[in-house]
Amino acid sequence: MPVETERKYLVASMDWRAEVTRSSRLRQGYLSTDLDRIVRVRLVDDETAFLTIKGRRRGDSRPEFEYQIPAEDAVQMLDHLCQRPLIEKERYFLDRSPGVWTVDVFSGDNDGLLLAEVEFDTGATPPTPPGWAGTDVTEDDRYTNSSLQESPFRSW
Repeated sequence: MPVETERKYLVASMDWRAEVTRSSRLRQGYLSTDLDRIVRVRLVDDETAFLTIKGRRRGDSRPEFEYQIPAEDAVQMLDHLCQRPLIEKERYFLDRSPGVWTVDVFSGDNDGLLLAEVEFDTGATPPTPPGWAGTDVTEDDRYTNSSLQESPFRSW
């Protein structure tokens, strides 16, 4: 079974910007936010789209199945089937290892929230967070995108 393993941190300073290699604009919505079966539709830069099914998180890991779908289908699902509000963010990819590091800068109903994530191999020791990474919020479900859809950051 495919497994996603990641740690998530609040961003404590803007020093991460010096490590950016590229960025993508993400628009995503949820067909289901049940913690046992989260179903997400994601559109990347209005060109590429994915349908993702995630299972319940256990620590820093959870089952994840992801499938590329036609962008036009994603637009229709986002516009007509997904729960509101949609998640809107700019994802910055960083030149940092080990692991794959990103910073998400949210907009829309989650404006003001910046989250850093690192994905790494299941069973590996989590990479040491950089100085600009603040509080580890991996196990705080308020910071999952599906929770931010149900209870946006602006409403906290």
